[in-house]
Amino acid sequence: MLCNTHHIMKALIELRNVTFGYGRMPVLENINVHLHAGQFAALVGPSGAGKSTFLRLVLGTLQPTRGEVEQCAEVLGDHCNRDAQIGYIPQLETVDWNFPVTVDQAVLMGLTRKSAWVPWHSAADKVKLGQILARLEIDTLAKRHIRDLSGGQQQRVFLARALIAEPDILVLDEPTSGVDVRTAQNVMHLLADLNTAGMTVLLTTHDLNLAAAHVPWVICLNRKVIAQGTPDDVFNEATLNATYNGDMLVLRQNGMLLIQERMHGHSWRETAPNAVLGHELVSE
Repeated sequence: MLCNTHHIMKALIELRNVTFGYGRMPVLENINVHLHAGQFAALVGPSGAGKSTFLRLVLGTLQPTRGEVEQCAEVLGDHCNRDAQIGYIPQLETVDWNFPVTVDQAVLMGLTRKSAWVPWHSAADKVKLGQILARLEIDTLAKRHIRDLSGGQQQRVFLARALIAEPDILVLDEPTSGVDVRTAQNVMHLLADLNTAGMTVLLTTHDLNLAAAHVPWVICLNRKVIAQGTPDDVFNEATLNATYNGDMLVLRQNGMLLIQERMHGHSWRETAPNAVLGHELVSE
């Protein structure tokens, strides 16, 4: 694919004036976003904002109605010498965990995207497998069935499956969905470590506080790009209200951002006095 040199020099993946719709209804309108090599970015927005469509455009499984999506990992002269290779990690909830495969088999499947499938793997492939499993601290799980793993372990298996193909960018759809708070923090720390080592990372998330704590660049999306920048730049009440069509509260304390939707209506003290009273009577 030929790319415009002006954009190649500063972007690994770029969406320029992109609009996409199903029929006459636009899902995304006039999107302008670029990701540099080595960037760590989060895409946030409410359900129905177009985040999944955005990812599919980046992955190339959808083509824009208008505008251009370009990717380039290597420039030669005036042309793109190599398209960016993308490692995709889906939501854990979308995976059939009963598929009969062990951890090492699941990870080695990531190599089939780089070459024709063969029923065996080379010694070099197996060395690479061992290195990646050790790096993600799941080498002791190699012969375990994927259905027997915890949510955090399953997420690491999919990361390993993507990393073994040596992608230029990792794209993750809600990587902390369906796991507990501690596991979510561990996943984000792992992604930050991978980014520090040079991996470009793009993820979607509903957890604004995780994004504020771990991700240096945030894209606020609701059919259009509402804002993009550092968490300090974009996580303010005006931008978040425009993104979520709601009433958001942003607190800054001890250098941390804390984000919460304002609660309206009655409190539990007003709506459940009888339940509380009943509990007190039973306790006595």
